[in-house]
Amino acid sequence: MAIPTTNAPSCSVPDDVQHTGLPLIHGEQVSRAFAGKERIVAISDLSFGIPEGKITAIIGESGSGKSTLLKLIYGLLEPDHGEVRYRGWRVPGPREKLIPGHEAMRMVSQGFDDLNTYANVWDNVASQLSNTDLDVKFRETAASLRRLRIDHLAKQRIADLSGGEKQRVALARALVNNPEVLLMDEPFNQVDASFRETLQWDIRNIVEETGLTVVLVSHDPAEVLSMADELIVLKSGRLMATGLPAKLYEQPPNAYTARLLAKSNILEAAEAGLLGIDASTAVAIHPEWLSLAENKHGRFTVQDIQFKGFYRLITVQYHAITLHGIVDAKADFEKGMFVDVSVDRFQPLPGQS
Repeated sequence: MAIPTTNAPSCSVPDDVQHTGLPLIHGEQVSRAFAGKERIVAISDLSFGIPEGKITAIIGESGSGKSTLLKLIYGLLEPDHGEVRYRGWRVPGPREKLIPGHEAMRMVSQGFDDLNTYANVWDNVASQLSNTDLDVKFRETAASLRRLRIDHLAKQRIADLSGGEKQRVALARALVNNPEVLLMDEPFNQVDASFRETLQWDIRNIVEETGLTVVLVSHDPAEVLSMADELIVLKSGRLMATGLPAKLYEQPPNAYTARLLAKSNILEAAEAGLLGIDASTAVAIHPEWLSLAENKHGRFTVQDIQFKGFYRLITVQYHAITLHGIVDAKADFEKGMFVDVSVDRFQPLPGQS
């Protein structure tokens, strides 16, 4: 990958002073709003840090500000307040740079807008390199295609490729210049489920082999929990949680994070008491933390059963309490059946939101 430097980059902001002791990418009280019939606040007073050589996923519901944050990091948008720094230097906004976008970063958008539809794969990737040294251009292009496993598609037109193949071309095009940071906006949206894990594995390998830093946006917890090293959880432009995926899943700090990552059952303290939980705050109970057993005298009634392959998602209800639990696909449950519900684990939510 490109060799980092502590000298001011060529795209640096005049009179800027490098701040030391920060993560690779650091945001400080960043805010961004969009004008319209109504003013829309996309990012609000957000401070964050992104480590080097890791995969960081920005996750949240639709409209949470994920894509806006990615554009602020890259320099396609300028904060209304606060600042984003890369290696301690402020990231210039679109008004401070002739061609917006930080020189050490590359961004892959959802719609493959940068790809030349009627050019072939080789030309799309090679076009990112200068003609100063044609031997180097050939070697780097060939290496980028091999790395993304698309060298066999070199002479194919982009228009003739599948969504997953286009995604690999877009990645090869972004990586051929050896950037330090790769930014991806919903990178697996147009990739078939059967190819998604292979592409995730390839990206993970590239990170481990080269030290590339990846920042990706996703709304799908299944993608980020298996792939990311760090999570940034957003809700309505505000930071709800940040940390290791496993820790945030097992110990969510608030109801929003618990629902987003685990589709967790959220109960108020009084409701939790009906399940034998002595809690002073709301609690999160993941579906896999519940045990269900048929009992004709049980308090809960089975309301719905969804077949999910190797498991079934069971919805049960008792008065105003509705819970979702996971059982083995072969478990014998029927709608209307009375069941007992026991809680194997729960997580207190002092910061419920």
